[in-house]
Amino acid sequence: MVARLIDEDPQGAYGYSKVALRLASRVAAVREAAGFAAYANQKYSEALAEFRAARRMTGNVDLWPVMADCERGLGRPEKALDMAGAAEVHKLDKAGQVEMRLVAAGARRDMGQLDAAIVTLQSPELASHSVQPWTARLRYAYADALLAAEREDEAREWFAKAVEADKDGSTDASDRLAELDGVEFVDAFDEDENENENEGEGEGTVESERSSGVQSQEASVEQAEDGDRDDDKNDDVNGDGKD
Repeated sequence: MVARLIDEDPQGAYGYSKVALRLASRVAAVREAAGFAAYANQKYSEALAEFRAARRMTGNVDLWPVMADCERGLGRPEKALDMAGAAEVHKLDKAGQVEMRLVAAGARRDMGQLDAAIVTLQSPELASHSVQPWTARLRYAYADALLAAEREDEAREWFAKAVEADKDGSTDASDRLAELDGVEFVDAFDEDENENENEGEGEGTVESERSSGVQSQEASVEQAEDGDRDDDKNDDVNGDGKD
């Protein structure tokens, strides 16, 4: 349930993880799931504690990059960089090593070291023409770092490359690229609502004019009837006088 909800309902996933911890806190998978639920809710201290517990139980290093990112979340980028240079990184698979590189670059940016962040992301994985699950995120991070360093032309090139690799829309690279190209997106739903409001206002104006016209006609009829009654009264008065 935690894995099912963590993307669409992080708070709900976190609630389920707390229940699971009460029932099976000595199960490594439960501790790991609880860590990811806490991480998704930016509870980095709690997430780090759960990841450490899961790692002690299994001896697995797969959680090393996300543990380092928790250190970043806690405001300790230096600690994250220390972890990026630890021996555990060499035990990670390719995906884990790329993730660690992303975390290290993020830590450099946290410390205001933009050029170092750019260099950190420069790697054979970034230069490769083959598309892997991590390719879009790596290219996106590189483009974003270039843009932060005011290297706009290079940033645009790498956002475009990120778009090419991002088949499932895991990043907003297309939006960032459009922004650099000066393209503005207009929400069609907003336009429809505005048109409906304008139509409503127009109808109200026509109805008001129609109502005013009817009232004017009624007033004219009433005035005419009053005039006829006055004439009748005058005739009666004149007639009585003759008799």
